[in-house]
Amino acid sequence: MNIHDEMILILDFGSQTTQLIARRIREQKVYCEIHPFSVDIEKITALKPKGIVLSGGPSSVYDRDAPVSDSALFELGIPVLGICYGAQLMVQQLGGGVEKASKREFGKADLQVKVTDGLFAGLETDYFKHQVWMSHGDRVERMPPGFAATAISENSPFAAFRHMKRPLVGVQFHPEVAHTLIGNDVLRNFIFGICSCSPKWTMHSFIESNVEAIRRKVGDAKVICALSGGVDSSVTAAIVHRAIGEQLTCIYVNNGLMRSGESESILRFFREKSKLKVIDVDAEDFFLSELQGIIDPEIKRKRIGLGFIKIFEDEASKLGDVDYLAQGTLYPDVIESVSFRGEAPIKSHHNVGGLPEVMKLDLIEPLRELFKDEVRELGLELGLPEEAIYRQPFPGPGLGIRIMGEITSERLEILRKADVIVLEEMKKSGYYRKVWQSFAVLLPIQTVGVMGDFRTYENVIAIRAVDSKDAMTADWSRLPYEILQIISGRIINEVRGVNRVVYDISSKPPATIEWE
Repeated sequence: MNIHDEMILILDFGSQTTQLIARRIREQKVYCEIHPFSVDIEKITALKPKGIVLSGGPSSVYDRDAPVSDSALFELGIPVLGICYGAQLMVQQLGGGVEKASKREFGKADLQVKVTDGLFAGLETDYFKHQVWMSHGDRVERMPPGFAATAISENSPFAAFRHMKRPLVGVQFHPEVAHTLIGNDVLRNFIFGICSCSPKWTMHSFIESNVEAIRRKVGDAKVICALSGGVDSSVTAAIVHRAIGEQLTCIYVNNGLMRSGESESILRFFREKSKLKVIDVDAEDFFLSELQGIIDPEIKRKRIGLGFIKIFEDEASKLGDVDYLAQGTLYPDVIESVSFRGEAPIKSHHNVGGLPEVMKLDLIEPLRELFKDEVRELGLELGLPEEAIYRQPFPGPGLGIRIMGEITSERLEILRKADVIVLEEMKKSGYYRKVWQSFAVLLPIQTVGVMGDFRTYENVIAIRAVDSKDAMTADWSRLPYEILQIISGRIINEVRGVNRVVYDISSKPPATIEWE
């Protein structure tokens, strides 16, 4: 069984909401992948997508260096949906006209549907105005041959359009964002009506397909799994164990960058509540030595990644002939570690960008194409308890990327104590499960304070709490002032060496969730 027989291919032109398109499509139980706009036409043909989506982007199609896909994709006979920039690119490449708009559209707009089949099947037309979300300074001024408008807005005479004979459609608005109230209808009509997909991308089918694939790949070989205790590695271990049973050995590495009591808690959980075979390795001294004097966040991540690989390979050699390493790489890790527009990646993830070019162990990454909420759904399908599934995400490099500047035992101890308070108060208030992530960060600065009538010059702790669905985008959590006041008061009173607490109110983008 191949659950990728039906796939929607998304070509990314640099939009901040490209990942949202993927999420909306997968919510319809249809598999999709994001690829760079520059992907070869041969690769597109080899992927055999049922449909192609051209994302939005920050460029203008008439810019000299505007990102452009191979126009041959419009000749493949595969349905294509252009969104915003993608729609304008379709128009330009097929002989229409796009110009700078005299009046730009940013934010909510009213859409009048003129044709009620295709993308707008089942929706009301003409007299009824649908709220959509626009974000563009250009507009389509002239349709290519064979195309006609299917919807208009006040400032867009071609707010949506279609080819009269071929499965080519475009929308000037963003159906993937929540502010477009008919967005899911439009995407469903494209996926099921125009592309004729079936809703068979489920976690049950994913388990069947991947268990079979892991067995086929591994055969009789041995596998080790990098087990951190987080949901990603826990689910990875569970699905690999279902596939190969006793051929799997899990290795938990205490890198010295864990939270207070974390290592003991993780080992107790897996030894008491799972059938996994777990080896624990105390590598605190090794990692602190490797990180001594390092302040560059990219070097930190890569040294931690290389350190993990070295330890896994050392442990594998003790087990005899081990050929594979299983790890919990997710789709956002892959996306953020790869450049899609020729620019620098957002950051190197310890289990993607931090891997050495030559590694003795082959990788098994069963979650590589999943978003975080899909991983949680998969974990429940595999029978993992909720306490393992609904832990807040904790980065592989641990507290190493929550300490700005050099990592030392003393600075780790300060952060651990502050982090305990944050988590205690979030759980006590009931907000731990309401937010995506909440944690403390130790800043590389000191500030003046007054404690007991004495001048102090001590450290600053930043509190970070965000709301998100998949970590690709996030907004800062509007925690009640009372909770923030309690957290701040406890940290300043209970954590020696801290005299100031601040709250991070940055969204992603432009900021990332972690500070490094």
